[in-house]
Amino acid sequence: MDTPDTPTFTHLDPRGGVHMVDVSAKSNTVRTAVATGRVLLGEEAFLMVKEQRIRKGDVFSTAQLAGIMGAKQTSRLIPLCHDVVMGGIDVELMLDDETQSVEIRAFAKTVGPTGVEMEALTAVSVAALTLYDMCKSVSKGMRIHDIHLVAKTGGQSGNYRKDL
Repeated sequence: MDTPDTPTFTHLDPRGGVHMVDVSAKSNTVRTAVATGRVLLGEEAFLMVKEQRIRKGDVFSTAQLAGIMGAKQTSRLIPLCHDVVMGGIDVELMLDDETQSVEIRAFAKTVGPTGVEMEALTAVSVAALTLYDMCKSVSKGMRIHDIHLVAKTGGQSGNYRKDL
């Protein structure tokens, strides 16, 4: 039996079946989310990305655009996600010489009754997959790594920031 302090799975009904959470009674508030992830490229692919020598084109611009497009499609990809009107979505990609990787960071924002954590996570995931696709002719040993929520604001559950 759930008590006020016991977490619940909001996408399960009392019999254990799945359902989409009803957010119609929630008020519209500003909600933000930040997610991050990393693509470990390896030496050759990293150097080619850094020197902009990937034959398919501009790796960063393509991955950035794919991440933005992915965030906007989240409710079509994840069955129980609400269709969120995005107020803004930014995707940044940064080279890390030390680990021969690309760090991807997504910032999502909306004003509405539900949060944008899944949109930020989807943006990072789609950008990472696009980066992999753009570089796979150079290296198939790349690894998509450590996609996670860094922070969120707004909503009933309040603010969250990952402990560093």
